[in-house]
Amino acid sequence: MTMPQPARAPRSERAIIAHRGEFVDALRLLRKGHVLVRVSEAAGGCVLDGSPVYHSYDPLARYGLIHEFDNPHGFAQARYYRLSERGREFADRACMAWRRRPLWQRLAVRLVG
Repeated sequence: MTMPQPARAPRSERAIIAHRGEFVDALRLLRKGHVLVRVSEAAGGCVLDGSPVYHSYDPLARYGLIHEFDNPHGFAQARYYRLSERGREFADRACMAWRRRPLWQRLAVRLVG
């Protein structure tokens, strides 16, 4: 999978995908319309479909794959994110590439990140 270049970050500050399995899961759920909720700056301070997101928020945000939206029915301190147009295009390609990988490769990525 080729990551799009960050919109604003210099080359030396680009995000690294710490856990590719979690990243692909996040893209897949966001493609389905799920919302990423950020309640804290700490690791695990994001939730997607009821599960904590430990590593994927930073690359999703840094590469412009998600955008914040106003949720008038949400909690005041929480921030809510959906896929951006750029994120949807990337997620479509990334999820297709992920499904093409052999099962043993997908399992290996899940085990080692």
